[in-house]
Amino acid sequence: MTRGSHKIWMLAACVFALSLVAGAAGAADKAKVDEQTRRVEQGAKQIGRGKVGAGFKEMFSGVGHTIYEGARFSGKTMDEFFKKAFSS
Repeated sequence: MTRGSHKIWMLAACVFALSLVAGAAGAADKAKVDEQTRRVEQGAKQIGRGKVGAGFKEMFSGVGHTIYEGARFSGKTMDEFFKKAFSS
């Protein structure tokens, strides 16, 4: 395995782990995270087919959006938890 493909698989694994950490809250929010995770996967597949420029653009755009949507999803989940736990 070359260094480049090793890094791509590590990145994909990190994004996958991030989507798993998000937990279980609203299905609509999780769908947004899953959609962005699929963008990363599609970008990686494009790179594998030889479309390096377009693949990297799609993959890294998907990574950024996955982080953003995952943070929003996690924030909403934590907000719901604390509202339920400390409501009077």
